Amino acid sequence: MELFQQLQQEGMIPDRFTFVQVINACTNLRLLDNGRDIHRQIIQSGCESDLYVSCSLVDMYAKCGSIEDAQAVFNRMPTRDVVAWNAMILGHVKCGQGQKAIMLFPQMQQEGVKPDAVTFMGILNACASVAAIEEGRRIEEQVNQSGLDSDLFVRNSLLDMYAKCGSIEHAQRVFDKMPTHDVVAWNSIILGHVKCGQGQKALALYSQMQQERVEPNAVTFLGILNACASVSALEEGRTIHEQIIQSSFKTDVFVGNSLIDMYAKCGNLEDAKRVFNSMPMRDVGSWTAMLGGYAMYGQGREALGHFKQMCDEGVPINNVTFVSLLSACSHAGLVDEGLRYFETMTSMYNISPTVEHYSVMVDLLGRAGRLNEAEDLIKMMPCEPSASVWKSLLGACRIHGNVEMAERIAKRVLEIDPGDAAGYVMLSNIYAAAGKWDKSANVHKQRLERGVKKQPGRTWIEVNKRMHSFTVDDQNHPQIVAIRAELKKLAVQMEEIGYVPDTKFVLHDVEEEEKVARLCHHSEKLAIAFGLISTPPGTLIRIFKNLRVCGDCHTATKFIAKIVDRQIIVRDGNRFHHFKDGLCSCGDYW
Repeated sequence: MELFQQLQQEGMIPDRFTFVQVINACTNLRLLDNGRDIHRQIIQSGCESDLYVSCSLVDMYAKCGSIEDAQAVFNRMPTRDVVAWNAMILGHVKCGQGQKAIMLFPQMQQEGVKPDAVTFMGILNACASVAAIEEGRRIEEQVNQSGLDSDLFVRNSLLDMYAKCGSIEHAQRVFDKMPTHDVVAWNSIILGHVKCGQGQKALALYSQMQQERVEPNAVTFLGILNACASVSALEEGRTIHEQIIQSSFKTDVFVGNSLIDMYAKCGNLEDAKRVFNSMPMRDVGSWTAMLGGYAMYGQGREALGHFKQMCDEGVPINNVTFVSLLSACSHAGLVDEGLRYFETMTSMYNISPTVEHYSVMVDLLGRAGRLNEAEDLIKMMPCEPSASVWKSLLGACRIHGNVEMAERIAKRVLEIDPGDAAGYVMLSNIYAAAGKWDKSANVHKQRLERGVKKQPGRTWIEVNKRMHSFTVDDQNHPQIVAIRAELKKLAVQMEEIGYVPDTKFVLHDVEEEEKVARLCHHSEKLAIAFGLISTPPGTLIRIFKNLRVCGDCHTATKFIAKIVDRQIIVRDGNRFHHFKDGLCSCGDYW
């Protein structure tokens, strides 16, 4: 750019080669205004019709985020080669217009322009950005026909497309066919498994990647830390943390943010705080990740203090920050504070509430028993309420046993998303808890007739860096006999100090004795018993459940923690519960 100014000061006239180079400089530096000035000079010089100059202008405008200007130059081009088409396709992808990029691809072919590797990479990225898997499959056929299926970058883009579209089987097929895997390929397949809820498989792939001596980069660490967080693999996460400390990414702010998130979601808030406090640089993501940790632990007052510190230090607040802040208020029962902050979102921070904010607010009011207020808030929403908003209220109906409202709300949930099992399951459970067994059975039958499958309850525990999984009344674990013996012993000790099984949490119309037996073999109790027989006395036990912990298991865990004199941390589908000395950190409010 400086040389370009000197050239003009010395009275020389730039030619098309000069303009191409200086436009490329504007592109690299993202200098849109300078690019527009030079574009005016190009028009005055008569060079805009030159193919290379026009391609550079399209590329510059697209990469600087002005897709309208790029389109205008593109439309004026007398001839358009593959470079020009690639610039437009990639420009639309960059600007979040994946569908428009996909529409350009057949137009390009109709003009007789043959796609190259860059075209396929761009169009596959477009498919990935809008989850257009059918278009992606058709592109794969053309890739194979073109002979570019051996191109590493094209194969990586194909793998990434399938992974981001949630088709992990196709992604794995592409990955397995690749003769060699670079770090980009490994990142795509690891992140794909994390996206599809297969955190354990992602961890296994990372181990395989290390065996093949492929050096991880920042994206690898982000993906594998998310995998650890998704399955509460704390020991694996600590090992990854050690590797990060030894790498060149130990000061990377995004890696630091993922470490905070991993430790928080694995039930170790103290280590999350240590990472946060040791970061040389922090952004809004760092602060929000820590705020999310406080929210998951129900530490509402600490969350409010953390938010105040954010404001005092001038950290920019965004809508994700408010989701975490309002969640912290909800989990701690800070209703008035939550309502006040919800109001200040718009008035002080100029942030318009999204569906997610409304869902949290409905949850906050619903947990507090203010069901009518929660329903009124939904009716006042400026946008159409999603199924998740109505499910928040339905969950509150379950907590407070409001069958009449639950019937009305469940109807709305199923109208919006008839394929979501949660609406059926929650209403069926509400009926069962109220002793309305016929209605409960009818809802269950309706779900089965419509072919809607529910997510089975499952609990995990990590022992010696190995994850163990349990379902209700599990018979498959190799140590199940010893586990059941431990539970039988604990049941006697618990009853001696006042524990009474709460059989209303057995959602089946069976005899009372069988209800007690079923309660004893819930997945979280099996996991805790396994932890007790597999670790030394005094060891902290962490378990992770995919659904909300049931009330009887919550009560039983308080008794168990007191009897065995251990701390037990339970992460369920909503939050963390930290049991110690017969008490839970949630204060029985969850």
